Amino acid sequence: MTKYQSVKDSIIKAITTGKYKVGDKLPTESILMAEYDVSRYTIRRAMGELENDHYIYRIQGGGMYVDDWRAKQIKPINNKMIGIVTTHLADYIFPSIISGIDRAVSRAGYALLLSNTHNDHDHERQSLTKMLESNVDGLIIEPTRSALPNPNMDLYKTVEESNIPTLFINAHYPDLNLPYVVLKDRNIENKLTQMLFDKGHQSILGIFKVDDAQGEERMRGFMDAYARHPEFSYLSDVIMYQTADDMGKIFEKVARRLEQADHPTAIICYNDALAIQIMDVVRSLGMKIPEDISVVGFDDYQLSKFMTPGLTTAVHPKNKMGVDAGELMLKMINGEKVSSISYDADIIERKSVQTLASQKK
Repeated sequence: MTKYQSVKDSIIKAITTGKYKVGDKLPTESILMAEYDVSRYTIRRAMGELENDHYIYRIQGGGMYVDDWRAKQIKPINNKMIGIVTTHLADYIFPSIISGIDRAVSRAGYALLLSNTHNDHDHERQSLTKMLESNVDGLIIEPTRSALPNPNMDLYKTVEESNIPTLFINAHYPDLNLPYVVLKDRNIENKLTQMLFDKGHQSILGIFKVDDAQGEERMRGFMDAYARHPEFSYLSDVIMYQTADDMGKIFEKVARRLEQADHPTAIICYNDALAIQIMDVVRSLGMKIPEDISVVGFDDYQLSKFMTPGLTTAVHPKNKMGVDAGELMLKMINGEKVSSISYDADIIERKSVQTLASQKK
């Protein structure tokens, strides 16, 4: 990368992320020369291109200022690009969601620009910045670690204020006036827990990831179900974890709990990916599923029905979520008003849950 291009890209990033706002006066050429350790020619070439691209404007004798770049930038002909930012791309439920979005928007001639955050706020900042710089027609975003305060809220505000059609999937921020497509995670987890109660399980271990809004809501649904049964609510047990935690330590904690004489009769997990790992922990202790421990997941991951035994779970409407999100995005691009969507979910009962003898007829 040439020096002037590096300077240009750095200043574009500062503008699109809100460090320099529309109307702000930029530092003088001399200050920029010192900051970037480059020649006056390099600065002038970079600033000339920024002016041509409508990021800045000059006032004779008055300096350089940030232009209204969102309004004045000329989009490439037939750009028709929708940005997708998710925590992951190539695994678990995400290929189905993205495929659904693509099927909906490709019919209208739009292509997708994909980026994933690995559920990390620094990566999320890079992804959002990339989307702003790419001048996409719309954005579909899965927030990163959505149950925690987000250091990138300034970028989200920039997105909201720029009037780029934007919607959230899987989770959303109530402080932002943006539509969303999500599951009724709390209600669905409540139903899963009640299903275990109906099969005679009272001592249940819940394992939930609590730095994502989905996990936090699912844990609340688990506790809601117990709150309706004060006669055995004291038997509830919860293990919480976050994305960056060492899962080996979490599995050790689960193993210690299962080795106790009063171990739970069932485990309900944040999602199917976790449930599959927990099934391995159970087997490593010489215990059988479901004879010794029943296991429940969430999402109906593709592999869940092929496990031995098949995993009881709630069905995440993965493909439908993608199609609905894509169709909402097209309406937003066309200037139509849209409403958020919240899905309920069916429960698929497979062989990983046993009805206890006291409930059998």
